[in-house]
Amino acid sequence: MKKFAIAAATATALTLTLGNVAFAQTQATQAPMVLAAGEVAEVKEASSDTWITTKVKADLVTEKGIPGTDIKVETNKGVVSLSSTVAVTDAQKATAVAIAKKIKGVQAVSADGLKAE
Repeated sequence: MKKFAIAAATATALTLTLGNVAFAQTQATQAPMVLAAGEVAEVKEASSDTWITTKVKADLVTEKGIPGTDIKVETNKGVVSLSSTVAVTDAQKATAVAIAKKIKGVQAVSADGLKAE
């Protein structure tokens, strides 16, 4: 009877130990997956911001009556910021904002950096 109790205790201890090791390995393999998912989201967001900036800049440059080459475009999390070192009219500023707002993925547009005449 004593041998059976020792065998049962040993089997229980081994089962618990092996179960904990398997559980720990499962968590260790899941952590990189979560990290990778976060990195993928960051890369997607960064590439989306880059695309938005490029598209806004291209549309500003091709628009007649706007000094598109003098307008700086920056995008952060879908928010487009327009600025310039040259003065623009209120009509040009309104047109630049309208052009930026129509781009897919743009959340908001800030034109505080555009110098008014």
